[in-house]
Amino acid sequence: MKRVLSGIQPSGKMTLGNYIGAMKNFVELQDDHRCYFMVVDMHAVTVPQEPEDLREQTEMLVGLYLALGLNPDRASIFLQSHVPAHAELGWLMTTLAYMGELERMTQFKDKSRGKESIGAGLFVYPALMAADILLYNADLVPVGDDQKQHLELTRDLAHRFNQRYGETFRVPEVFTPEIGARIMSLDDASKKMSKSNPNPGSYIALLDPPDTIRKKVSRAVTDSGREVRFDTANKPEVSNLMSIYAQCSGLSLQEIEAKYEGQGYGTFKKELAEQIVSLLEPIQERYHEVRSSGAIHDVLKKGAGEAAEIANETLREVKQKMGFVLG
Repeated sequence: MKRVLSGIQPSGKMTLGNYIGAMKNFVELQDDHRCYFMVVDMHAVTVPQEPEDLREQTEMLVGLYLALGLNPDRASIFLQSHVPAHAELGWLMTTLAYMGELERMTQFKDKSRGKESIGAGLFVYPALMAADILLYNADLVPVGDDQKQHLELTRDLAHRFNQRYGETFRVPEVFTPEIGARIMSLDDASKKMSKSNPNPGSYIALLDPPDTIRKKVSRAVTDSGREVRFDTANKPEVSNLMSIYAQCSGLSLQEIEAKYEGQGYGTFKKELAEQIVSLLEPIQERYHEVRSSGAIHDVLKKGAGEAAEIANETLREVKQKMGFVLG
């Protein structure tokens, strides 16, 4: 089976955008792929984190992985920090990356903009991400649009290593769904829905209560006019809401347009909120069951053991080809 590798940072609340853009794909891929799904806690500390918050958010994310339907018998679920090979290969990938490549990363530019001091970890973050992927010789890497640039660097580093030291790494392919890979903010469709947005009304968190979801959707920005039509150029706000509706309901964009023809935004937004609530309520119930069961740590121990078997083998081959004396 083809291998799939992906991960999410345990920083802030997981949003509906995280689910549609990444986590939903994880669940669909585990049935016919060999999957490795991480919580990338080492990436999280490229910016300051409160220790207790990091621990809670890490366990929360693992709980959501399981609540959303990831099965530890079909996919390896683990913490990046539990497999030391990630850090070691991350350093080796840093030695292959060029300053100019890292400086061009848009996420580095975005996160460092306006700051007087910038941590070196934030700068070399893409090299560690490359190591995350290449350790498992992943065929597919499901990511949102905002991570495609990092995937391209990963591909470049794989080619560079293979040319310099001999064929070693499989060059991964990016995987993004046709619709919904990039869900935008509820208050500005030119910006990605993000848990880091200071306006909590801009995103729907996976653990938001039903009434909070209804309130956020009712206040979501819409375009002028009242026609529910998918047109990203002229109606970006409504098009974003339609993408969310399509992902939550299974209806096509054309079916949604037909369903709300002549009805205006009010009815559409009210029923969109109910679609989201119907999707998230059973997930929230399963999440609370998982957290109270204490199963998370057993899942992580099993997943880390499975991941380490592959990662350590890859790292050993890399070090041997680079000329390190192996113990």
